[in-house]
Amino acid sequence: ASDWIAEQNTIINKIKNKEMSNYNLKGIHVSIIYYLVMYETLTARELCEKCEEDKGTISRALHYLEHNKFVSCESKYNKRYNSPFILTTYGKEVANEINLRIENVLNEINEIIDNNDRKKFYDYLINISDKLEKINNKTNK
Repeated sequence: ASDWIAEQNTIINKIKNKEMSNYNLKGIHVSIIYYLVMYETLTARELCEKCEEDKGTISRALHYLEHNKFVSCESKYNKRYNSPFILTTYGKEVANEINLRIENVLNEINEIIDNNDRKKFYDYLINISDKLEKINNKTNK
């Protein structure tokens, strides 16, 4: 089962990379854009937590996104780790295009599963995720 999950994750990453290559974006860039759409403004520290990435990875990704006009930083200071980042107008336009691409992929997937089965599937995934979290919490005590 874990080999199958890893294989699906690899396929999803290939789709993401292929779709995002038009924008010269990688998965981490898309994650940052996603969270900035959701929360409107986040610091690098908060993005580390949301994206579950280290400070260096987020810092490099934010530098790339800022240099390419996807995001801007509201701070004029050198210490930007705790400064808020926001999407630029261009970043918001790209986010909308990304959402349309994601929606198209999901629509293709939805062709093979009806609403009842989809709900069951997501319920199973949520239950598995909750159980894994409990196991993780138990082993960290």
